[in-house]
Amino acid sequence: MVQLQLDIESCTNLNIAYANFKNIMKLKTIIEENDTTIGKIFDFFIQFLIIISLISFSVETLPDLNLKTKRFLNILELVIVIIFSIEYILRLVVSDRKLKFIFSFFGLIDLFAILPFYITIGIDLRSIRIFRLFRLLRSFKLMRYNNSILRFKNAISMIKEDLIVFLFSTAMLLFFSSVGIYYFENPAQPDQFKSVFDCLWWAVVTLTSVGYGDIYPITVGGKIFTFIILIIGLGIVAVPTGLIASALTKGIKNDK
Repeated sequence: MVQLQLDIESCTNLNIAYANFKNIMKLKTIIEENDTTIGKIFDFFIQFLIIISLISFSVETLPDLNLKTKRFLNILELVIVIIFSIEYILRLVVSDRKLKFIFSFFGLIDLFAILPFYITIGIDLRSIRIFRLFRLLRSFKLMRYNNSILRFKNAISMIKEDLIVFLFSTAMLLFFSSVGIYYFENPAQPDQFKSVFDCLWWAVVTLTSVGYGDIYPITVGGKIFTFIILIIGLGIVAVPTGLIASALTKGIKNDK
């Protein structure tokens, strides 16, 4: 009789454990996948909240907001943070490797998106408000739900070695441009081109073809040198654009 009761209790516990497992797997499908209707609704709902949160954050920066609007924004922020907190906990629960999720890119983004609220609540220290800047990280949560951004991420991974070489070459060219313009313009404009480090600003805005006009050459040699750097700058802008476009094209073909 006792053995029979133990067998019944064991079966009951197994059934409960199996039911809990099924619920977790169903929850995992809804949260981490968007193949089902409920999963798509969940994804769109989270995206909608992220956008609303960013709009709310922007509205808070407007001067002379009335008390009623501030109260509404505070309540809205509270509701959104609670929902994001529940989402974070659910993602942690359904994650197969919880520690890996916590320290993953999106795991940290999810945490930093809600952490400033809990840090600043009830604390009357103005300096602590700098943590509210992390609320901007909520925009990165959109990346989880966008296949196009995922395709772009894969494209960057395909050409990361080329981009590293490009960035290194660009850094070398910036230094070369700074040294060159320094020797051309320092004797004529010692206040504007004081050192190679001061010339770095000119090199950056020239190579990127921005040319703010706050610092510009006046010598013949400096003007010719600037023309050459401008031509090189146009090519520099085109290189990463071509690499990324080519990688995206390959990624789209592979998806098909």
